Amino acid sequence: MIGIIIELIISWLLLKFIAKKDLSVLGFKPNPTRLLHWSIGLLLAAAICSLYHIMTTAFINNGWILNKQLTLSAALMGIWWVLKSVLFEELLFRGALLYLAIEKWGTTKACLLSAACFGIYHWFSYNAFGNPFQMGIIFGMTAIFGWMLAVSFAKTQSLYLPIGLHLGWNLFNIIVFSNGPLGKQLFMKANINHLEGIPSLLVFLFQIFALPILMYGYFKFKKKI
Repeated sequence: MIGIIIELIISWLLLKFIAKKDLSVLGFKPNPTRLLHWSIGLLLAAAICSLYHIMTTAFINNGWILNKQLTLSAALMGIWWVLKSVLFEELLFRGALLYLAIEKWGTTKACLLSAACFGIYHWFSYNAFGNPFQMGIIFGMTAIFGWMLAVSFAKTQSLYLPIGLHLGWNLFNIIVFSNGPLGKQLFMKANINHLEGIPSLLVFLFQIFALPILMYGYFKFKKKI
């Protein structure tokens, strides 16, 4: 939480002295449109993430079982950890720095830079150094996700949609389906069987591209109405 407070202070200083603006340009103040964006992002990300994890077991002799040893306090601590990590990353990659980059270089270049930084950042998160193949996969997956989040900020001029998307994915990926640094959470795979071959590749590609494509369609639809 201290890290988020420090980010807010640094963001305020950067905006004040570089752009002569304040934190309001990040779209913090809630209104019906921004809350709708947050809800849409959260629900779409949760739905796509759930579908992805269901697909990983649907075509093999495997399934999901409830982790009966998970306590309410542990679950709440996990949710709090996810919330803090999402807010920290959004303020860092889709906050003042992205706003200033858009002002200086335009939306496309700024979003590409933000996405690349987001991808490199996750090399540290996954401790992937020394394995070029793993570094490439992690960079590709997270940079595409980061591009979607950056464009979401640029299109809505607010952090609500990127936070909703990021939070929806991480909550279901880490807390609901136990796929993250917190270990076993709400649901666990019944056994170690996993997809192989073409089905595995297709599900992997779905994980990477489904949500960005869905958001692309959403923005195209919004532009027409």
